[in-house]
Amino acid sequence: MNALSSPVLSRRDFLKHSSQVAAVSALAGVTLPHVHAAGSDLIRVALVGCGGRGTGAAGQALSTTSGPIKLVAMADVFPEKLKASLERLARQYPRQAAQIGVPAERQFIGFDGYKAAMDCLKPGDVVILATPPAFRWVMFQHAIAKGLHVFMEKPVSVDGPTTRRMIALGEKAQEQNLKVGVGLMVRHCEGRKELYQRIRDGQIGDIVTMRAYRMGSGGGTAPPKPEGISELMYQISKFHAFLWLSGGVFSDYYIHQIDECSWMKEAWPVEAMAVGGRHYRGDSLDQNFDTYSVQYTYPDGSKLHYEGRNMPGVHNEFASYAHGTKGSAVITTRAHHPGQVRIYEGQKIPRILTPRDQIDPADKNLRWAFPQPEKNPQQLEWDHLIAAIRQDRPFNEVKRGAEASLVACMGRMAAHTGQIITFDQMLHCEHEFAPGVDTLTMDGPSPLQLGPDGKYPVPRPGIETKREY
Repeated sequence: MNALSSPVLSRRDFLKHSSQVAAVSALAGVTLPHVHAAGSDLIRVALVGCGGRGTGAAGQALSTTSGPIKLVAMADVFPEKLKASLERLARQYPRQAAQIGVPAERQFIGFDGYKAAMDCLKPGDVVILATPPAFRWVMFQHAIAKGLHVFMEKPVSVDGPTTRRMIALGEKAQEQNLKVGVGLMVRHCEGRKELYQRIRDGQIGDIVTMRAYRMGSGGGTAPPKPEGISELMYQISKFHAFLWLSGGVFSDYYIHQIDECSWMKEAWPVEAMAVGGRHYRGDSLDQNFDTYSVQYTYPDGSKLHYEGRNMPGVHNEFASYAHGTKGSAVITTRAHHPGQVRIYEGQKIPRILTPRDQIDPADKNLRWAFPQPEKNPQQLEWDHLIAAIRQDRPFNEVKRGAEASLVACMGRMAAHTGQIITFDQMLHCEHEFAPGVDTLTMDGPSPLQLGPDGKYPVPRPGIETKREY
């Protein structure tokens, strides 16, 4: 198996199972010349999805320094969210005020808002796709047809069919010389890059096991729907609670550490075995478990043990570790940034849980630590994307982002069904959570409906074994 890849469907099979991709053929075979923004040095940006992460991505785009860049359009399904995003950008980036030009006529609300926002751009400009991932393939398809470079947040897919679709679309984008970034920003972290190289150089020996933890006080809940909002819009407003929209907390929260560990291992897991359960979600109508424990197995038999928990009042931890035959490494200390990566002799790694906890430079087992402070990888991923556009260098992270999304789905499905799920089983799984997502309307029904008991369906391991709900 090649590094960081697993057997996937052929291009023919991708297209056969993803007929929607055919619409992109309006520009098929056309390689965009080395231009952006219609030959100007200015790169125009549109933001689609104005939540916290989309707003942050827009700010990081404006903070790049390789040439002129301007935010010119925004779209969301909630007007108050768009308004708050624009206000936050103005407040947090006062020095970039001249780079924010989004008048009322370029603020779009509704399910077709993404099209109107992209219509404000020219081939070679950039669109940010930061909506819930259920809509990712629909909007990416349109961006390709418009000849736009793309930054998309993770995860890029939530099930097997949408993963196959995204990989096929990624191939289309590459054929057209479009640059595409995926928000797995840890891959752009300078400290993790050096750690990766040191592991490749054998400084901890062969990795035999890894472990990762994201244990937080909660997340992904959805109290009963209030009056005055449709079921569809309510679910979108609480998208972490619903599998069709986000893949749940597992896909949206845990993907980063699963991806960074697989990067250090230089392989994707071939199977997942997991347990998990709902213990006390109160009156929440979400589809998540409170706890997840997954054993991922890599091609050489080594393991990644992933522990996720969403409960208040319990031990919290956010860290990733690799254990090798000659030593051990810290991949993430207590947050995505700063990573504070380091290498130890032996297997005893001190736990760093809060900003008050310090790395002991006198630790006799400490062999290397990346110098502090570190650059923010969320800014670095934008610096690298915009530089690739301006310099016309290859830059397409779709396949890796789709495979990371699939591996997250694999662990989630193993927990939700109680079965061992392989990479190939997940890739070929035909359960698409929202097959009509490209036809949704503001006043239409949701792909997920309340049951007769007034609750949404939840996973039932051992009872529902072929699909997650």
